[in-house]
Amino acid sequence: MTHARFGRGVLALVLLAAIALGALTWGTPVSPAAFGRATIPQSVVGVHTRLTDEVEEWKIERTLAMARAMGTSWIVEMFPWAYIEPEAGRFDWAHSDVVIRRANAHGLAVVARLDFVPAWARPRDTTPRYLGRERFGDYARFVTAFASRYQGAVRYYQIWNEPNTRFEWGFRPVDPDGYVDLLRLGYRAVKQADPDALVLGGALAPTLDQGDMAMNDLVFLQKMYDAGARDYFDMLSAHVYGFTFPPDAAARPDTLNFARVELLREVMVRNGDGAKQVLITEAGWNDHPRWTRAVRPGQRIAYTLRAYEKAATEWPWVAGVNIWAFRLPVSARNYNDYYTFVDPEFRPKPIYEAVRREHPRWARAGDKTEVRR
Repeated sequence: MTHARFGRGVLALVLLAAIALGALTWGTPVSPAAFGRATIPQSVVGVHTRLTDEVEEWKIERTLAMARAMGTSWIVEMFPWAYIEPEAGRFDWAHSDVVIRRANAHGLAVVARLDFVPAWARPRDTTPRYLGRERFGDYARFVTAFASRYQGAVRYYQIWNEPNTRFEWGFRPVDPDGYVDLLRLGYRAVKQADPDALVLGGALAPTLDQGDMAMNDLVFLQKMYDAGARDYFDMLSAHVYGFTFPPDAAARPDTLNFARVELLREVMVRNGDGAKQVLITEAGWNDHPRWTRAVRPGQRIAYTLRAYEKAATEWPWVAGVNIWAFRLPVSARNYNDYYTFVDPEFRPKPIYEAVRREHPRWARAGDKTEVRR
């Protein structure tokens, strides 16, 4: 019957679509040329793009185009393991393919943050930050798969995020030795897939705590070195928010400010690791009118401009400064909205225009991020 023939035709189309989708989601090799070549950053100016939960491709494109037009050379983007490998061995690369291809097309250097544990790789009733030692190998296999797919298209890999906090370590006791074990496996996984890629270690939360909730970032970094971390990262990833302090406020062990990165650098030098560069992967100021850790809008602009300038002219060991955050997909309806450069409707804020005008002053010639031991 006609209806039967039509039904079989539809079924055939569905099967072809399923095969095509399978080629995408099950990790079939794709030519690296499909994603473009990784860009060599020519400036210290960077941002967090926060595209993780941005669904519509035109919004991804517009975000990246606006970031580049502002003068950005770097972007830090989270690529959640749980989104990409929702079931063991089944990969969905659709979103990451779009982000990486379009970022490279705009000449943006991608820093890929890899964390966020899928449900199948952690015990029930744990958070996506919980990764038991028995699953470190699964994480390393994911890192290998990611770096293999994007060989030559992504040059910078951040292994985990803020492991010196109980929250980001899955509400378990902070464990520098455990993090170094994970970093070692992540480093080897990246290098196995792409020997030319650079691995970022640390990404430590700036904190003075030394209790159940967190470990002081300076203490944690030293414990990383004590555990042998030096051989397992090419650059240090640093988080240094300014809070209410200007960027030129002096670095002090009892103070959280932008210059705290100098103290992290001192730990590196004391451990014979001064040849490596630091990439600031989170930083910034907030101008919420009622948050006690915020500054006025004019101060936020001045402090941000000075932070980029300070890194470009006074800290040759800093490769870039990635300010949190360029844009949020939807309003958070709290102080987080006041970190952004562009609102969810893509309306640029005054800080966007200020950076766009000033960014040529912070250019650097050539690649400053080569591996140095």
